[in-house]
Amino acid sequence: MHPDQTSETERPNVVLICVDQWRGDCLSAAGHPHVQTPYLDRLARSGTRFSAGYSATPTCVPARVALMTGQSQERHGRTGYADGIDFQKAHPVTMPGEFRRQGYQTHAVGKLHVYPERARIGFDDVDLHDGFLHFARKGRHQQFEYFDDYVTWLRRQPGVDPQADYFDHGVDCNSIVARPWDKPEGLHPTSWTGTRTVEWLYRRDPTVPFFLYVSFHRPHPPYDPPAWAFEQYLDLPAYEPVVGDWIDHHADHRRDGTDDAFVGEVDPRVVHRARAGYYGHMAHIDLQVHRIREALTAHGLDENTIVAFVSDHGEMMGDHHMFRKGFGYEGSARVPFIVADAPAQSADTAPVVDEVVELRDVMPTLLDLAGLEVPDACDGQSLAPLMRGESSEWRPWLHGEHTLLGQSLQWVTDGRIKFLWASGKGTEELFDLTTDPHETHNLAPDPDYRALLEMWRSRLVTDLTGREEGYVENGELVTGRQPVGILRHTRERLGMGA
Repeated sequence: MHPDQTSETERPNVVLICVDQWRGDCLSAAGHPHVQTPYLDRLARSGTRFSAGYSATPTCVPARVALMTGQSQERHGRTGYADGIDFQKAHPVTMPGEFRRQGYQTHAVGKLHVYPERARIGFDDVDLHDGFLHFARKGRHQQFEYFDDYVTWLRRQPGVDPQADYFDHGVDCNSIVARPWDKPEGLHPTSWTGTRTVEWLYRRDPTVPFFLYVSFHRPHPPYDPPAWAFEQYLDLPAYEPVVGDWIDHHADHRRDGTDDAFVGEVDPRVVHRARAGYYGHMAHIDLQVHRIREALTAHGLDENTIVAFVSDHGEMMGDHHMFRKGFGYEGSARVPFIVADAPAQSADTAPVVDEVVELRDVMPTLLDLAGLEVPDACDGQSLAPLMRGESSEWRPWLHGEHTLLGQSLQWVTDGRIKFLWASGKGTEELFDLTTDPHETHNLAPDPDYRALLEMWRSRLVTDLTGREEGYVENGELVTGRQPVGILRHTRERLGMGA
């Protein structure tokens, strides 16, 4: 749908589905050898799948800041994970706020992960479930009414203990320990998110278009999908980790045998079950996505509703003996990225775009497709021209980063070549993603690739020149500089000083 052809009375509805910790390669449409996502594949056939979608700051909080503001980390200022930061004060211009300002009803279901937890950041209302959320639980002393609509709903269901919690089975929210869900499937947070979304479609204002944000907490741990979803992946081939020739770069941070480590070898049997739980969550979400799209059809909304699907970041899942997120490697930083704005197409005509795109591009894209004004605050780019197959000037590379393991993990990529630099010891890695998509062979030490290394290093130098941390001096990367999680201009907006 071209925005120039959209009248005020025909504005499309917009549904943005965001999942948590879903790797970019985990779609059957992307050729994954084990994961089956038939309904997300169908969604991809309805629009465009971006094969090089990334999260530039790949953990929950800064990634969602990029998603909701349409800004790069250099502009929004969040270069690491930090709870307890006033979202609306730090980031006054938001995607839901812009839709609301321009005449849309706005609603969110599921994970928002902002502070204060009940801040609506431009939504008319929110049905909230952020997951376990240690920060809120410690601060509110288990008074879930303050920060979690799902748990308060769960405790009101027939036959459920009035003190029930989704943590009753004891599986941690950052652990690779996995087991099936311990309650009826309809009580699972994934099912609740789907149910609340479908119910809201009956309660929406039918006189105005809507922007609906559906945010599933899974496949983030705990790896506890319903039993059917868990069991269908238990028969996978035995787990064998992908291991690069550079893994000694993170040897100082190894915690072998630890269930919540970022780096370390773990019993393959444990990881095998973790994969079953992780992929099982995806199967469950795939069905809920279909459920929501069928509800749109039942309401006669499917022909005039844009549906987008993204994740805030990925999951290393044992690649290179790494787990969780925050790294610039493909498992952590690459995400599924689908924008569907047309009736279903056949599999052989559904476009796949290989340009490197990022979460900051979602806000300007959806506003543009809806025929709405894109605020100057955005430094993301609308993907609408790429979706229409129009030639357009696109970013030559993407800069990503995250503060992790006591240093800043920096990276730049165009989706084909990737250069990574760790500020602590200055380790460098260069990968050809076309021939080595699993990043197993580091080309940086190879003299035959010196010119390519220097070119990509210079691109990172360009992105880091002038940064307050002092990562660059005299045109060279400097090791050992102290990273910051929030850049100075955002700290000043928050009144945090230097």
